[in-house]
Amino acid sequence: MEDEWKPLLASERAGEAYTDRGVMDSLDPKSKRPFHVEPRNIVEDDVPERVSAEASVMSSRVHYYSRLTGSTDRLLVPPDHVIPAPEEIYVYSPLGTAFKVQGGERPTKNPSIVTIFAIWNTMMGTAILSMPWSIKQAGFTLGIIILISMGLLTLYCCYRVLKSPKSIPYEDTSDWEFPDVCKYYLGPFGQWSSLLFSTVSLIGAMVVYWVLMSNFLFNTGKFIYNYVHNVNMSDSEYGTNGTERVLCPFPSQDTGKNCSMSLFYLGDNSTGMPLFDYWWSKTNTVPFYLIILLLPLLNFRSAAFFARFTFLGTISVIYLIFLVTLKAIRLGFHLEFHWFEPSKFFVPEFRVLFPQLTGVLTLAFFIHNCIITLMKNNKHQGNNVRDLSVAYLLVGLTYLYVGVLIFASFPSPPLSKDCIEPNFLDNFPSSDILVFVARAFLLFQMTTVYPLLGYLVRVQMMGQIFGNHYPGFFHVFTLNVVIVGAGVLMAKFYANIGSIIRYSGALCGLALVFVFPSVVHMISLRRLGELRWPSALFHSFLIFLGVANLVGQFFV
Repeated sequence: MEDEWKPLLASERAGEAYTDRGVMDSLDPKSKRPFHVEPRNIVEDDVPERVSAEASVMSSRVHYYSRLTGSTDRLLVPPDHVIPAPEEIYVYSPLGTAFKVQGGERPTKNPSIVTIFAIWNTMMGTAILSMPWSIKQAGFTLGIIILISMGLLTLYCCYRVLKSPKSIPYEDTSDWEFPDVCKYYLGPFGQWSSLLFSTVSLIGAMVVYWVLMSNFLFNTGKFIYNYVHNVNMSDSEYGTNGTERVLCPFPSQDTGKNCSMSLFYLGDNSTGMPLFDYWWSKTNTVPFYLIILLLPLLNFRSAAFFARFTFLGTISVIYLIFLVTLKAIRLGFHLEFHWFEPSKFFVPEFRVLFPQLTGVLTLAFFIHNCIITLMKNNKHQGNNVRDLSVAYLLVGLTYLYVGVLIFASFPSPPLSKDCIEPNFLDNFPSSDILVFVARAFLLFQMTTVYPLLGYLVRVQMMGQIFGNHYPGFFHVFTLNVVIVGAGVLMAKFYANIGSIIRYSGALCGLALVFVFPSVVHMISLRRLGELRWPSALFHSFLIFLGVANLVGQFFV
């Protein structure tokens, strides 16, 4: 009986139409709707009834329109009033009955407010912890100017990515992503290179996560040890302001290196080394302890369980905003403007180290590889540009708020602004309860997000190389060992998340933020005969900025 059924129209989500001869393949995606049958003709447990005359006329109309057009011509597709709305999905049998397809899920359409905060939540990542340090590297005034300018530039490039599928004529681009657009204009090189840089950005994020998780686990264990053993830390290590204490861990050393202070001891006379420090070191032991927890999680076939905890990212950002606000109120503002020359406690307003900020911001505003997917679920597609702009505004304001408040409230004197760490939480002692809560919460949140990032890397790499997301345990395990190994090495030898973010951001941003969107747009205009020299000059300048951004990371 099952072989007697022949589908007339399949799911709109699949974007395919079927008949017994396949003549419906030319239908426009917006018109590919299920064949309509009156409720009394639907097969349930009752005896099947014949299809009504109205349904037969509808079928004839669909066949008529489908024969008027070729496979790539949209001019003669069936109009919306001919094809009924897609609330129901049926397959039509030549025997004269219709069978309702069960289990087909239609994509959920979100209102603008949900779409905006989905983009905000997706963009809010580890870069928020490095924003005060990044502004310090550029100088307070220049840092604010660069943050606003980079937000506008990356917004425009993201807009170009969002519009790129719609510029392709005579093609059904409803299911296309940006790598498909790059393949259309640039061939296999565009597709593979865009996938490569997208994968590099994910691996870079995983490395940053490993460094941060090692940091948070180390400080969480340190807090618990101090609390259990009632260990008090000397105030001489801190700049104090009322009841608040702020730490300057590396007053005269490269912050990329780890020189953690030994403030508590459980003596081991045979070696002269504190026993707790020996087994609980931020660089020598804690990064390896994480392997026991996270490596098995990366080998799961599906990351659906961890996807349930993505809401924790929003809660953690909200808590960080609350923490920054509270610290700023308690510490007060400490600002002096020295435009080009540093002073003992303050950095100049304009510094030649500003490319470090542009590198961090490239990754901080990076959402270009998934913006098309996010916007597909927007309920009102006409509002896409507006919603994208509002989301970027919220992201920029969040970064500006955190970066400016931490920089301005950092107690100078007695400490120098140069003491601001790449992870601003490191400027607060492990005994600070509010900061302890932030670290513990971020540790749990990153532990759930890390397997999701690994799953995305596996899907991209294994899917392209082997055509299977899980080709075998050995393949997946080898890939995960390489990714984990990179995180462990960086956490041990170079635990500066600011530098890791800026290098990976500048590298991936060169391709996916500046070069590919600009090149694709110029090629599209040229094929349409609409490319003019102002547009070519502007987009070539964007490509130059991307190259300069990457090169600048190696000279500062």
